[in-house]
Amino acid sequence: MSGAGNAYDKVMLARSKGRPTGISFIENIFEDFIELHGDRRFADDPAVVGGLATLGGMPVTVVAIEKGSDTKERIRRNFGMTNPEGYRKTLRLMKQAEKFHRPVICLVDTSGAYCGLGAEERGQGQAIAENLMELSALRTPVISILIGEGGSGGALALALADQVWILENAMYSVISPEGCASILWKDAKRVRDAADCLRLTAQDMQELGVVEQVIPEEDISATYEQIKSLLAEELPKLMKLPSDELLRARYRRFRQF
Repeated sequence: MSGAGNAYDKVMLARSKGRPTGISFIENIFEDFIELHGDRRFADDPAVVGGLATLGGMPVTVVAIEKGSDTKERIRRNFGMTNPEGYRKTLRLMKQAEKFHRPVICLVDTSGAYCGLGAEERGQGQAIAENLMELSALRTPVISILIGEGGSGGALALALADQVWILENAMYSVISPEGCASILWKDAKRVRDAADCLRLTAQDMQELGVVEQVIPEEDISATYEQIKSLLAEELPKLMKLPSDELLRARYRRFRQF
Protein backbone atom coordinates (compact mmCIF):
# COMPACT_ATOMS: atom_id res chain seq x y z
CA MET A 1 0.00 0.00 0.00
CA SER A 2 1.15 3.57 -0.62
CA GLY A 3 2.96 5.24 2.26
CA ALA A 4 0.92 7.64 4.41
CA GLY A 5 0.22 10.80 2.45
CA ASN A 6 2.26 9.73 -0.57
CA ALA A 7 -0.75 8.79 -2.68
CA TYR A 8 -1.96 12.40 -2.82
CA ASP A 9 1.47 13.50 -4.05
CA LYS A 10 0.93 11.11 -6.97
CA VAL A 11 -2.49 12.67 -7.56
CA MET A 12 -0.84 16.08 -7.83
CA LEU A 13 1.67 14.68 -10.34
CA ALA A 14 -1.16 13.17 -12.39
CA ARG A 15 -2.83 16.60 -12.50
CA SER A 16 0.31 18.69 -13.04
CA LYS A 17 0.16 21.43 -15.67
CA GLY A 18 3.20 20.43 -17.68
CA ARG A 19 2.08 16.82 -18.07
CA PRO A 20 1.82 15.63 -21.71
CA THR A 21 -1.78 15.28 -22.87
CA GLY A 22 -3.45 12.78 -25.17
CA ILE A 23 -2.53 14.67 -28.34
CA SER A 24 1.18 14.57 -27.39
CA PHE A 25 1.00 10.79 -27.06
CA ILE A 26 -0.77 10.45 -30.41
CA GLU A 27 1.81 12.64 -32.16
CA ASN A 28 4.80 10.82 -30.65
CA ILE A 29 3.62 7.19 -30.86
CA PHE A 30 1.49 6.86 -34.00
CA GLU A 31 1.94 7.77 -37.65
CA ASP A 32 -0.48 9.21 -40.21
CA PHE A 33 -3.14 10.18 -37.66
CA ILE A 34 -6.43 11.34 -39.21
CA GLU A 35 -8.90 12.80 -36.73
CA LEU A 36 -12.59 11.98 -37.14
CA HIS A 37 -15.31 14.13 -35.61
CA GLY A 38 -18.82 13.94 -34.26
CA ASP A 39 -21.21 11.39 -32.76
CA ARG A 40 -23.73 11.54 -35.65
CA ARG A 41 -26.42 12.54 -33.15
CA PHE A 42 -25.67 15.89 -31.52
CA ALA A 43 -22.19 17.44 -31.79
CA ASP A 44 -18.44 16.98 -31.76
CA ASP A 45 -16.95 16.90 -28.25
CA PRO A 46 -13.49 18.56 -28.18
CA ALA A 47 -12.68 16.64 -24.97
CA VAL A 48 -12.29 13.51 -27.11
CA VAL A 49 -9.74 13.29 -29.92
CA GLY A 50 -10.05 10.13 -31.99
CA GLY A 51 -9.44 8.73 -35.42
CA LEU A 52 -7.32 6.47 -37.60
CA ALA A 53 -3.57 5.99 -37.48
CA THR A 54 -0.83 3.47 -38.13
CA LEU A 55 1.64 1.88 -35.75
CA GLY A 56 4.59 0.39 -37.55
CA GLY A 57 2.42 -0.08 -40.63
CA MET A 58 -0.51 -1.60 -38.70
CA PRO A 59 -3.82 0.30 -39.05
CA VAL A 60 -5.25 1.21 -35.63
CA THR A 61 -8.01 3.31 -34.11
CA VAL A 62 -6.86 5.75 -31.42
CA VAL A 63 -9.13 7.53 -28.95
CA ALA A 64 -7.79 10.02 -26.39
CA ILE A 65 -9.43 12.13 -23.72
CA GLU A 66 -7.76 15.50 -24.16
CA LYS A 67 -7.46 18.06 -21.34
CA GLY A 68 -5.66 20.77 -23.33
CA SER A 69 -2.15 22.12 -22.85
CA ASP A 70 -2.87 25.75 -21.94
CA THR A 71 -5.72 27.72 -20.37
CA LYS A 72 -7.47 28.53 -23.65
CA GLU A 73 -7.30 24.91 -24.82
CA ARG A 74 -8.35 23.55 -21.43
CA ILE A 75 -11.47 25.68 -21.48
CA ARG A 76 -12.27 24.65 -25.07
CA ARG A 77 -11.82 20.98 -24.18
CA ASN A 78 -13.76 21.30 -20.92
CA PHE A 79 -10.66 20.23 -18.95
CA GLY A 80 -11.02 16.70 -20.30
CA MET A 81 -14.48 16.21 -18.80
CA THR A 82 -16.36 14.37 -21.53
CA ASN A 83 -19.96 15.02 -22.54
CA PRO A 84 -22.34 12.27 -23.75
CA GLU A 85 -21.54 13.11 -27.36
CA GLY A 86 -17.86 12.44 -26.59
CA TYR A 87 -18.63 8.94 -25.34
CA ARG A 88 -20.89 8.34 -28.32
CA LYS A 89 -18.05 9.49 -30.60
CA THR A 90 -15.66 7.00 -28.97
CA LEU A 91 -18.24 4.25 -29.39
CA ARG A 92 -18.77 5.12 -33.06
CA LEU A 93 -15.02 4.89 -33.67
CA MET A 94 -14.74 1.62 -31.77
CA LYS A 95 -17.60 0.02 -33.70
CA GLN A 96 -15.97 1.18 -36.94
CA ALA A 97 -12.71 -0.44 -35.78
CA GLU A 98 -14.59 -3.66 -35.05
CA LYS A 99 -16.08 -3.66 -38.56
CA PHE A 100 -12.60 -3.52 -40.15
CA HIS A 101 -10.91 -5.55 -37.38
CA ARG A 102 -8.55 -2.75 -36.35
CA PRO A 103 -7.23 -2.75 -32.78
CA VAL A 104 -8.32 0.12 -30.53
CA ILE A 105 -5.95 2.09 -28.30
CA CYS A 106 -7.51 4.39 -25.68
CA LEU A 107 -5.54 7.12 -23.91
CA VAL A 108 -7.34 8.08 -20.70
CA ASP A 109 -6.85 11.35 -18.80
CA THR A 110 -9.95 12.71 -17.08
CA SER A 111 -11.10 13.69 -13.61
CA GLY A 112 -14.47 12.22 -14.61
CA ALA A 113 -17.40 12.64 -16.96
CA TYR A 114 -18.92 16.13 -17.12
CA CYS A 115 -21.82 16.42 -14.69
CA GLY A 116 -23.43 19.62 -16.02
CA LEU A 117 -27.18 19.96 -16.57
CA GLY A 118 -26.92 19.73 -20.37
CA ALA A 119 -24.85 16.55 -20.15
CA GLU A 120 -27.41 14.94 -17.86
CA GLU A 121 -30.26 16.02 -20.14
CA ARG A 122 -28.51 14.42 -23.10
CA GLY A 123 -28.09 11.10 -21.31
CA GLN A 124 -24.65 11.09 -19.69
CA GLY A 125 -25.26 7.97 -17.59
CA GLN A 126 -26.72 6.06 -20.51
CA ALA A 127 -23.83 7.03 -22.79
CA ILE A 128 -21.29 5.66 -20.29
CA ALA A 129 -23.36 2.51 -19.73
CA GLU A 130 -23.62 1.89 -23.48
CA ASN A 131 -19.84 2.22 -23.82
CA LEU A 132 -19.30 -0.33 -21.07
CA MET A 133 -21.80 -2.76 -22.56
CA GLU A 134 -20.45 -2.45 -26.10
CA LEU A 135 -16.78 -2.56 -25.06
CA SER A 136 -17.39 -5.78 -23.13
CA ALA A 137 -18.47 -7.42 -26.40
CA LEU A 138 -16.29 -5.57 -28.94
CA ARG A 139 -14.84 -8.21 -31.25
CA THR A 140 -11.49 -6.54 -31.80
CA PRO A 141 -8.56 -5.99 -29.39
CA VAL A 142 -8.64 -3.01 -27.02
CA ILE A 143 -5.71 -1.66 -24.98
CA SER A 144 -6.27 1.30 -22.65
CA ILE A 145 -3.48 3.43 -21.20
CA LEU A 146 -4.02 5.72 -18.22
CA ILE A 147 -1.74 8.69 -18.95
CA GLY A 148 -2.88 11.08 -16.18
CA GLU A 149 -6.07 11.05 -14.15
CA GLY A 150 -8.38 8.08 -14.37
CA GLY A 151 -11.51 9.26 -12.64
CA SER A 152 -14.64 7.20 -12.01
CA GLY A 153 -16.99 5.97 -14.76
CA GLY A 154 -15.71 8.71 -17.05
CA ALA A 155 -12.41 6.83 -17.28
CA LEU A 156 -13.85 3.32 -17.10
CA ALA A 157 -15.96 4.05 -20.21
CA LEU A 158 -12.68 3.88 -22.18
CA ALA A 159 -10.92 1.28 -20.04
CA LEU A 160 -12.98 -1.90 -20.25
CA ALA A 161 -10.14 -3.39 -22.27
CA ASP A 162 -8.16 -6.57 -22.90
CA GLN A 163 -5.18 -4.93 -21.23
CA VAL A 164 -4.93 -1.77 -19.12
CA TRP A 165 -1.60 0.01 -18.67
CA ILE A 166 -0.80 3.00 -16.48
CA LEU A 167 1.97 5.57 -16.37
CA GLU A 168 4.09 5.59 -13.22
CA ASN A 169 2.63 8.87 -11.92
CA ALA A 170 -0.93 8.43 -13.16
CA MET A 171 -3.91 7.46 -10.99
CA TYR A 172 -7.09 5.40 -11.30
CA SER A 173 -9.96 5.71 -8.85
CA VAL A 174 -13.71 5.38 -8.36
CA ILE A 175 -13.82 8.96 -7.03
CA SER A 176 -11.47 11.89 -6.49
CA PRO A 177 -9.76 12.10 -3.08
CA GLU A 178 -11.55 15.41 -2.51
CA GLY A 179 -14.94 13.86 -3.21
CA CYS A 180 -14.15 10.86 -1.04
CA ALA A 181 -13.07 13.01 1.92
CA SER A 182 -16.22 15.13 1.63
CA ILE A 183 -18.50 12.08 1.55
CA LEU A 184 -16.79 9.89 4.17
CA TRP A 185 -15.68 12.44 6.72
CA LYS A 186 -17.44 15.66 5.66
CA ASP A 187 -13.98 17.19 5.86
CA ALA A 188 -12.06 18.23 2.73
CA LYS A 189 -8.88 18.58 4.82
CA ARG A 190 -8.66 14.79 5.04
CA VAL A 191 -7.92 14.51 1.34
CA ARG A 192 -4.54 12.81 1.97
CA ASP A 193 -6.20 10.16 4.13
CA ALA A 194 -8.78 9.61 1.40
CA ALA A 195 -6.10 9.22 -1.29
CA ASP A 196 -4.30 6.59 0.81
CA CYS A 197 -7.53 4.67 1.47
CA LEU A 198 -8.55 4.67 -2.21
CA ARG A 199 -5.35 2.87 -3.29
CA LEU A 200 -5.31 4.84 -6.53
CA THR A 201 -1.63 4.93 -7.49
CA ALA A 202 -0.08 2.99 -10.36
CA GLN A 203 1.78 0.82 -7.87
CA ASP A 204 -1.47 0.02 -6.04
CA MET A 205 -3.15 -0.82 -9.36
CA GLN A 206 -0.41 -3.28 -10.24
CA GLU A 207 -0.49 -4.89 -6.80
CA LEU A 208 -4.27 -5.29 -7.01
CA GLY A 209 -4.05 -6.79 -10.50
CA VAL A 210 -6.07 -3.99 -12.12
CA VAL A 211 -3.32 -3.15 -14.66
CA GLU A 212 -0.87 -5.26 -16.65
CA GLN A 213 1.89 -2.67 -17.09
CA VAL A 214 3.29 0.28 -15.13
CA ILE A 215 5.26 2.48 -17.52
CA PRO A 216 8.16 4.63 -16.17
CA GLU A 217 8.12 8.40 -16.69
CA GLU A 218 11.67 9.57 -15.96
CA ASP A 219 12.18 10.60 -19.60
CA ILE A 220 9.05 11.33 -21.65
CA SER A 221 10.76 10.44 -24.94
CA ALA A 222 11.66 7.04 -23.48
CA THR A 223 8.07 6.69 -22.24
CA TYR A 224 6.72 7.24 -25.76
CA GLU A 225 9.19 4.70 -27.14
CA GLN A 226 8.34 2.12 -24.49
CA ILE A 227 4.61 2.43 -25.17
CA LYS A 228 5.26 2.14 -28.89
CA SER A 229 7.38 -0.97 -28.33
CA LEU A 230 4.84 -2.57 -25.97
CA LEU A 231 1.99 -1.94 -28.40
CA ALA A 232 4.01 -3.40 -31.28
CA GLU A 233 4.62 -6.49 -29.13
CA GLU A 234 1.14 -7.01 -27.65
CA LEU A 235 -1.24 -6.03 -30.46
CA PRO A 236 -0.17 -8.77 -32.93
CA LYS A 237 -0.69 -11.38 -30.17
CA LEU A 238 -4.21 -10.09 -29.47
CA MET A 239 -5.00 -9.81 -33.17
CA LYS A 240 -4.20 -13.51 -33.66
CA LEU A 241 -6.78 -14.61 -31.09
CA PRO A 242 -10.18 -15.75 -32.43
CA SER A 243 -12.89 -13.24 -31.47
CA ASP A 244 -14.67 -15.66 -29.12
CA GLU A 245 -11.44 -16.41 -27.26
CA LEU A 246 -10.63 -12.69 -27.03
CA LEU A 247 -14.04 -11.98 -25.48
CA ARG A 248 -13.75 -14.87 -23.02
CA ALA A 249 -10.35 -13.61 -21.87
CA ARG A 250 -11.70 -10.05 -21.48
CA TYR A 251 -14.65 -11.39 -19.47
CA ARG A 252 -12.35 -13.41 -17.19
CA ARG A 253 -10.09 -10.40 -16.69
CA PHE A 254 -12.88 -8.36 -15.12
CA ARG A 255 -14.65 -11.23 -13.36
CA GLN A 256 -11.51 -12.02 -11.36
CA PHE A 257 -11.71 -8.62 -9.64
